[in-house]
Amino acid sequence: MNLEGKRIGFGLTGSHCTYDQVFPELQRLVDAKADVVPIVTYTVKNIDTKFGKAEDHIKKIETITGKRVISTMPEAEPLGPKYPLDCMVIAPLTGNSMSKLANALTDSPVLMAAKATMRNQSPVVLGISTNDALGLNGVNLMRLMASKFIYFIPYGQDDPFKKPNSLVAKMDHLLDTVESALENKQIQPVIVPFKD
Repeated sequence: MNLEGKRIGFGLTGSHCTYDQVFPELQRLVDAKADVVPIVTYTVKNIDTKFGKAEDHIKKIETITGKRVISTMPEAEPLGPKYPLDCMVIAPLTGNSMSKLANALTDSPVLMAAKATMRNQSPVVLGISTNDALGLNGVNLMRLMASKFIYFIPYGQDDPFKKPNSLVAKMDHLLDTVESALENKQIQPVIVPFKD
């Protein structure tokens, strides 16, 4: 599928250790000539970690997309009625944000943009990165897997022996997943070995 001119929301949540896998995929969407709209949670915008400073992450996102990030609820709300997206991507999606999305809680700009996109019956693509997907958050993962308009970047256990409940999306499948989601198809297989 040709992504040229497709309006793709790209939401990032606070799985800071995954950004080095996500930023190249953000670039690939831009290179495919998609109109990428960057959206971040408050954590991404404000929290420095050992994986980098928040301001540096924001600068990188804005440099790649050529757009200022959406970082407040009022900025994200018009993505439903006024400036609709063809597709919304959330990558990485933390367990915290996954549980909120699965239970219809909207307390961040990224979740507001996802809700706005589902309101328009357009696809939402999720790239999970959570240490408890096979633990307490498993019920939320399955709820989302069974939901209309939700599509998953293929995921697997990143460290089954040290972190047996952890699942992480293979972010290098992001572009293919978006293309499939725009055709209302879940890319298969969705559960894959994390390390080939």
